[in-house]
Amino acid sequence: MKLDNIHAKILNALQSNARISNTQIAASVGISSAAVAERIKKMEDCSVISGYHAKVNPRMLGHGLRALITVRAFMGRLQPFLHKIKTYDEVVNCYRITGNENIVMEVFFKDQLHLELFIDELISYGETKTQIILSDVISHQPIKHRQF
Repeated sequence: MKLDNIHAKILNALQSNARISNTQIAASVGISSAAVAERIKKMEDCSVISGYHAKVNPRMLGHGLRALITVRAFMGRLQPFLHKIKTYDEVVNCYRITGNENIVMEVFFKDQLHLELFIDELISYGETKTQIILSDVISHQPIKHRQF
């Protein structure tokens, strides 16, 4: 699918607010609401748009501690780890990476004890490093598009 500047404007609007109406998008990009709906549908069909999500405040759900944890898997323990990590509710993002570590994940915990118990479970798979996240500098920044 070839994307143009109008597609880019629609994508920027949806990334800023996934609940924005087609009418509001149409007014800002200068095409009809029906044309916006058609373009969105095509972008969904081509997997340019892969989903819509609600942003939830973890603190309101009792998760007062957020961390990044990297894992350097022990020999032969990476595949078992990759299967096990999918069972943990604490993990909201997990990436396989290059470098000295194999995995980096973003996790939420109720408190420090919850974090400690989680790390105790991970250490059988490899060496861990933990960084506590203090605040967001940039969060859920829309992917910007160059002029097409």
